[in-house]
Amino acid sequence: MSKRAVLEVIALDAEDAVAAQAGGADRLELVTDMAADGLTPSVKTFTEVRAAVDIPLRVMLRLADGFAAGGAEERAALVRGAHELRQAGADEFVLGFLDEHGGPDLAAVERLVAELNGCRWTFHRAIDRAADRDALRKQLADLPGLDTYLTAGSAQGVDDGLDVLIAEAARAATGEPGYAPQILVGGGLRLDHVPRLREAGITAFHIGGAARPTGWAGPVSADAVRGWRSAVSD
Repeated sequence: MSKRAVLEVIALDAEDAVAAQAGGADRLELVTDMAADGLTPSVKTFTEVRAAVDIPLRVMLRLADGFAAGGAEERAALVRGAHELRQAGADEFVLGFLDEHGGPDLAAVERLVAELNGCRWTFHRAIDRAADRDALRKQLADLPGLDTYLTAGSAQGVDDGLDVLIAEAARAATGEPGYAPQILVGGGLRLDHVPRLREAGITAFHIGGAARPTGWAGPVSADAVRGWRSAVSD
């Protein structure tokens, strides 16, 4: 377990970003509107955050609550948003869409990935709502830039998904096709989950509310992030 664990923290603005970096975050996930579980931030917010910190920054591409990409108009708006963020300097992203059958919406994902033009990206917790997690991974395996799955192992959170996460880490360790992207655990993650996940070989952790002692209305606490940094590190 010598590999340094990655700690990713959700940031809503530059103040969050500065506190997260001060606490030892390795990477930020930049979103707006956590009431809708995180949507695409404005270009203005991105540029403010990018100017405030120098750690990697993944930007959410999602226009509405849920995991559907929407109709033609919404899909065009997603691509336009990705293009504008790329123009502003964004070079890492977070996205993920399912079709009505619970499979990956390949048309929407491939169109966005083409716009990202080789940028690295995370397929987010849409995987936890998929009809077949394994099939989804294999369908997405050859998409350029996909290097991470953000997952709790279950739509209900890490408590329910722990066994799934451990099993997937074992499959990743054997080099099974579709399991090369890093498992980034997030969604109801608690400090007491960390030792078991580390023991299973998982090296990436994602926190949002856990970095905010006063709730989502309050800012990220550098001290809270520091506590997590210590817990996920050996």
